[in-house]
Amino acid sequence: MKTQETITKTLMERLWEGYCQRVTYAKQYSEMVLAQGGNVVNDHCAFRTFNTHTGGQPAGIRAIEEVLEALGYEKISPYSFPSKHLNSFHYQHPTNINFPKFFVTQLEVKELSEEAQSLINEAVKDTPDLLAGEPRQLLATLKQNKELISAEADRLVEALVKFFARPWKPAKKETILALNSESQFASWTLLHGNSVNHFTAYINYQNVPAWGDIEQTMAVLKEAGIPIKPEIEGLKGSKLRQSSTQAIDEDCPVIDADGSETTLRWSYAYYELAERGYLETDGKKIWFDGFLGEQATNLFEMTKR
Repeated sequence: MKTQETITKTLMERLWEGYCQRVTYAKQYSEMVLAQGGNVVNDHCAFRTFNTHTGGQPAGIRAIEEVLEALGYEKISPYSFPSKHLNSFHYQHPTNINFPKFFVTQLEVKELSEEAQSLINEAVKDTPDLLAGEPRQLLATLKQNKELISAEADRLVEALVKFFARPWKPAKKETILALNSESQFASWTLLHGNSVNHFTAYINYQNVPAWGDIEQTMAVLKEAGIPIKPEIEGLKGSKLRQSSTQAIDEDCPVIDADGSETTLRWSYAYYELAERGYLETDGKKIWFDGFLGEQATNLFEMTKR
């Protein structure tokens, strides 16, 4: 048998491995930290979704939530970004602090212009349910029993790795370009779907004395040739400070005006860095484990093209 935690650990390793293959800055950071005898711990992982009819896949956050709840995660706090028509929730594992938190966001498609709504809905209306059949049954069993037979656990992980990708057909190139001026979030999500939007280095657990804070870490990464976001979100000594690398660009499959398949060079993902400050609760100091809306808003823009 394999437990919920074992299955979660295996899935996180697979997602991190795939992400590092695409986001070379994350791989470079990991190699640099390990070379210094430090620890590579991820604070959180993020996903983006559409809150609209997506064929056989559940709409919006629910598509990711059903997976996280089966893995034992708990829904913690909502966040709202009205100017960008976004709503988010953060999820956290109740006992294992080594598992990353998750920040899952949905675009409220009905709040966009009629043209944007039409473009998005047309692109995703026939989305297949990549977890239909056995994977969804296994998720339900895992949620209830907290374990699976080893062979079933392995099949579920494989299904989930395939799920965390783009589930719909490639969008039209003209659709991506038309949407981008109104919602870069929409263009990105059409191109990448359920793929990991970003992972985040947890600076507090880095354990490299020479890189004692987020400033020193960013300076070392910049010196190594990694392009870095110029600003740090959050003041020194505050409860959450964040920055990131620049986003990696990829050649993404799209459909050209003549119906042929081509590619469009677009942003994929950045690697975030987070340093958490202390809160005092009942006389005890604990690290703040939530998120700050304004800072998240600024980080959303790192995939803008």
